[in-house]
Amino acid sequence: MQILLKYDLRVPDGSPERFYAECLDQCRWADERGFSGVRFHEHHRSDDGYLPSPVVMASAVAGRTSTLALRCSVIVLPLHDPVRLAEDLAVLDLASGGRLELVVAAGYVASEFEMFGQEIVRRTELLQEGIQALRLSWTGEPYTFRGRPVKVRPRPGRQIPIAMGGSSARAARQAARIADGFEPAPRKYLQTYLAECERLGRSPGWYPGPGHELRLLHVAEDPDAAWERMKRHARHENDSYLALTRPAGTQVGYAAVTDADQLRGSYLVVTPDECLRLVRELGPDAEIQLHPLMGGMDPELGWESLQLFEAKVMPQLAAEGFL
Repeated sequence: MQILLKYDLRVPDGSPERFYAECLDQCRWADERGFSGVRFHEHHRSDDGYLPSPVVMASAVAGRTSTLALRCSVIVLPLHDPVRLAEDLAVLDLASGGRLELVVAAGYVASEFEMFGQEIVRRTELLQEGIQALRLSWTGEPYTFRGRPVKVRPRPGRQIPIAMGGSSARAARQAARIADGFEPAPRKYLQTYLAECERLGRSPGWYPGPGHELRLLHVAEDPDAAWERMKRHARHENDSYLALTRPAGTQVGYAAVTDADQLRGSYLVVTPDECLRLVRELGPDAEIQLHPLMGGMDPELGWESLQLFEAKVMPQLAAEGFL
């Protein structure tokens, strides 16, 4: 079973400096307690400061931790010069001892493409070109990219697997052709990916366990009281994602609501016993994600959940062979 932290570092109110510091502290804490990894997202132009530089943040965490996997998921590859990105990722993987987990995607927000001088209509082409450039770069051998002579050194200590994120059947089939794994959102496209891999005779590589669809798992002795403190942050996250995805026609599980309480089923706030029941239902291949700074919520609330998870959930999971 995988236990991950996830961060997009939205801070609609308050000091970003505090939230970045809390993120680093939480990652160090999780590393010391045997968590599996941390996941960082990417968006741009967000009024709430949605994390624009997951590679930089993952590098900062690498310096505070020793075993935590560093999942950059997802990097919107068409917004980057893939040669420069290949250098940054190689350095991150070397400096972290091979802990980088990479998921790239084509992107879907038109204003982000405009900001970086790219055409969104070319996103699929740019994604494919970028994946090829990353792979060629990490061989350390000279090659030509867009007419430019390229040689990337230092090489990473391994050929870094490149998984692909996507939210359509088309993306799932493309991932089967060109990537080393697939992170679907929503999960229903996983079967399309696996079927296409089988048709092509390719190994499916990495794909998430059944717990991946949990956007938030928050543990509290009094879930109703905790929800009252966090629900406006859940509403902010939901509505912000909806504003990004709706114009693009992207379906990743966010929906229009008139009241934050309508989100209670998506944002799971549970007691330790309920958390254990949920994990048992998901099974040993589950991937559980905790989102302790979700939507800019009070870091103290996030810490309460993490510490309760450590004290009352992890020992029982270990006793039952999940860890």
